[in-house]
Amino acid sequence: MDNLSDALKKLKITTTDSTADSLEGCLDCLLQALAQNNMETSEKIQKSGVLQVFGSLLTPQSSCTAKVANIIAEVARNEFMRNPCVDAGLIPPLVQLLNCKDQEVLLQTGRALGNICYDSQSSKEQFAYTNIAEELVKLFKKQIEHDKREMIFEVLAPLAENDVIKLQLVEAGLVECLLEIVQKTVDSDKEDDVAELKTASDLMVLLLLGDESMQKLFEGGKGSVFQRVLSWIPSNSHQLQLAGALAIANFARNDGNCIHMVDNGIVQKLMDLLDRHVEDGNVTVQHAALSALRNLAIPVVNKAKMLSAGVAEAVLKFLRSEMPPVQFKLLGTLRMLIDAQAEAAEQLGKNVKLVERLVEWCEAKDHAGVMGESNRLLSALIRHSKSKDVIRTIVQSGGIKHLVTMATSEHVIMQNEALVALALIAALELVTAEKDLENAQLVQILHRLLSDDRSAPEIKYNSMVLICALIGSEPLQKEVQSMAFLEVISKLRSHENKTVAQQASLTEQRLAVES
Repeated sequence: MDNLSDALKKLKITTTDSTADSLEGCLDCLLQALAQNNMETSEKIQKSGVLQVFGSLLTPQSSCTAKVANIIAEVARNEFMRNPCVDAGLIPPLVQLLNCKDQEVLLQTGRALGNICYDSQSSKEQFAYTNIAEELVKLFKKQIEHDKREMIFEVLAPLAENDVIKLQLVEAGLVECLLEIVQKTVDSDKEDDVAELKTASDLMVLLLLGDESMQKLFEGGKGSVFQRVLSWIPSNSHQLQLAGALAIANFARNDGNCIHMVDNGIVQKLMDLLDRHVEDGNVTVQHAALSALRNLAIPVVNKAKMLSAGVAEAVLKFLRSEMPPVQFKLLGTLRMLIDAQAEAAEQLGKNVKLVERLVEWCEAKDHAGVMGESNRLLSALIRHSKSKDVIRTIVQSGGIKHLVTMATSEHVIMQNEALVALALIAALELVTAEKDLENAQLVQILHRLLSDDRSAPEIKYNSMVLICALIGSEPLQKEVQSMAFLEVISKLRSHENKTVAQQASLTEQRLAVES
């Protein structure tokens, strides 16, 4: 450690008028110290102010450049050193070194850049102001060796998480390089090729996560990139099927793109892909294909087209899945499809197998996402079908108690969906559901929601609508009378929300008449 302090002192003095040898010795000392205790040495390097000196040593002409880049790569393995490296102005000189012919310099520079931008938001923002995207793509095009390309990939992947850099990489022609790699490696079993295929196709999907870069590559659905990605879906490589489905899910992030893709037959391709993965299928591919279908089902005009193409049936084949991510996407896709589609909602709501599975998943305490989506789909089946048969199926399968619990959710949107579904149940099939509503203590819950000042106006409104419907049942009406509802409701007559205030007056009248 004493040697280290000397070396750091020397480095600060010698950079101004140094002989290569004395520098070389100091740098070796630093590398040795880093090898022994990286964290402690890094702290000393930071305190000494030597980082600022490194920038001037990073020149293609200098014989020490590879060692300096190696030291930077080593210190940047520590999270606390990444911002200091950026602040010391090391990024521009490192980026310039990407043009260097010396392979050792290139290797260490790649490591340094990769480590500095690993997991660090602020350094990525700094990179957006350099021409790193252009330099890396240029360098990439020149490389033939797998190892060198691998190193560039390691710098590209964390950088491509920044949306500005995504667009720069697309504009610099990275996508064409990636498509070429995919084409070259897709039929190979060599380990290097398989790894490169995965890296290239994953990076392609990452570039599509940026709105601007995605739209640029979609080119109104006419883009060659979009067309090439489509051809991945029927491929025999699981990796390409996965990347293709994820890419479609990313392209499907706005209505225009979704409508165009559905009109051009993407749904059949995704359904064929799902078909290949029903029995012992690949879970990540199932999840990705369902994600794409869910996104495509968001625009209103696509729902009927997708239903008549048989998407609901294709998705239902996965009801047996025991994988929560697949269950979650399956539920989301069905919920999107039946939105305002009464006939489809009725058909699915009378499907006993589906409803029983939903009721089972409503109890999936370990998987909040699956639990929430199951509740929302149960409610949606009632809300969009307004069908007595659907309500009977849900009552028979034991779904009522879950809808009542959902009315107490911490998410207003879910509370609301539950209350609207319960009001339809009370209006259409009160006698059938009466016992279950009583056992689930619905009346007590409504009293709580109406008394709670934090309840949103729409929750208060829908709770009162529901109370008016429930007093059509004798046992439930008794409960309402025993719980001093009038008191709570008369207070709401002066509620700041006009709709709530009006509903309070109506409810008060109804309760007064019934009592």
